[in-house]
Amino acid sequence: MTAQLIDGNQLSKQLRTEVALRAQALKAKGVTPGLAVVLVGDNPASQVYVRNKVKACEDSGLHSVLEKYEAAMTESDLLARVEALNHDPSIHGILVQLPLPAHIDAQKVIEAISPAKDVDGFHIASAGALMTGMPGFWPCTPYGCMKMLQSIGYDLRGKHAVVIGRSNIVGKPMALMLLQQNATVTICHSATPDLKAMTLQADVIVAAVGKRNVLTADMVKPGAVVLDVGMNRNDEGKLCGDVDFEGVKQVASHITPVPGGVGPMTITMLLVNTLEAAERTTKS
Repeated sequence: MTAQLIDGNQLSKQLRTEVALRAQALKAKGVTPGLAVVLVGDNPASQVYVRNKVKACEDSGLHSVLEKYEAAMTESDLLARVEALNHDPSIHGILVQLPLPAHIDAQKVIEAISPAKDVDGFHIASAGALMTGMPGFWPCTPYGCMKMLQSIGYDLRGKHAVVIGRSNIVGKPMALMLLQQNATVTICHSATPDLKAMTLQADVIVAAVGKRNVLTADMVKPGAVVLDVGMNRNDEGKLCGDVDFEGVKQVASHITPVPGGVGPMTITMLLVNTLEAAERTTKS
């Protein structure tokens, strides 16, 4: 068998069309959804990510503000800026691009963002809402993965899902989202003694560790669904994921490519969260 591709670019286009329509409806009520993106320093990768996020906003009819600051910006100045954005009624979502310079406590900055504007879903209040099943903002990457599973009509009830990686940004929230859909979830990580024994049991595998070829064909049960969250470079310098794509696609039923898989979905779910934040202000 050759796995069917879950095309993140195509799904993103569909979802962004919906976002644009919902944004139009809000504008008719006098509300333009607004996202503030804050970039501190000149990390080249961050600059690309930020540019893509701002462009995606504008293409979907959302208002975006990009604030760039020197790497020497003090933590107190950044916190003051976040506080000002919290009180800006034209801004519904605040995103502080990570990583931040070493002298700034990233967690302190994330916690300074109002939970009502935490469209990245990184605030402790957002994490708590996800854990307890309350309304809140889901982190964009695992949220995008859930949309991809939904797009192929995959019913997670009673399925065994294995998440490789335990980060606060992807691994842990991914596990909670899968659990909410009644999957049985195993989280694997660097201290898991026999990763292959775990993944061979899995109906769904999410690879999110940032390590090339962490998942190979001999580790995948025939017919499993594989979502590759990794972003790495191969020996030729080309973008690749955590999964040995060429090998695994011969075993899996569905697989996400890198690039063109989970990546586009992450930015799309940021737009969805921002839109939802704006919609909530019209209901309150």
